[in-house]
Amino acid sequence: MPGMVTVKRRTLGFLAVVLVGLLFSSCAVAPRRVSPAAAGAAELKITQDIIPSGKCGRPLHQSMRPTFITIHSTDNRSRSADALHHALAMNKGLRGRHNRTGFLTWHFTVDDHSIYQTLPTNETGEHADYEGQGNRLSIGIEMCVNRGNDIGSTVDRTAQLTATLMRQYDIPLNHVVPHMHWRMIRYGDGRDLGFKKCPRILLDGGRLGPKWSAFMAKVSFYGR
Repeated sequence: MPGMVTVKRRTLGFLAVVLVGLLFSSCAVAPRRVSPAAAGAAELKITQDIIPSGKCGRPLHQSMRPTFITIHSTDNRSRSADALHHALAMNKGLRGRHNRTGFLTWHFTVDDHSIYQTLPTNETGEHADYEGQGNRLSIGIEMCVNRGNDIGSTVDRTAQLTATLMRQYDIPLNHVVPHMHWRMIRYGDGRDLGFKKCPRILLDGGRLGPKWSAFMAKVSFYGR
């Protein structure tokens, strides 16, 4: 994957821990190693734990040339809900309701010490707005908010990752958007769910304000 940041390989097959309360499907497979990407921004390292092709909704994904980056936060405060365990959950099958694939998938998960990639950046995920442009045109980044995780470090690492992806895909700053940018029209029955208040940790009273502006200033700084 040309231009991607340096990859740190880890063997995850020995881990059997899963996120509390998540329902996993029979598409679980052992995590696999992937080839390291070409050298990019040396300050970031990513562990690639890509959902295997043919599993967990990926056959229904589509190719994508990303023109947006969508920022989320998980809202999962469980101590174990870090980047590693979200990656494990998606590889085992993180079920989604009312979407086309039946699974929730996104590209990167960030905590205060690690970044995991679970989808190729040239493939759509199921993270933003069902069949809208948020899923069809954007890279999804989830920030962890689990207990014990340093939120400030997580936000800073997310800003660095965002700036790296902007350079790689020539995405302008005004195409870095919060999840709530996308109107959610549910797949199947067409129900209008409006705009989800996400990423909650970067909102002020459920709205864009100083926290989001500070995050965007970080992205701009790292993008110089």
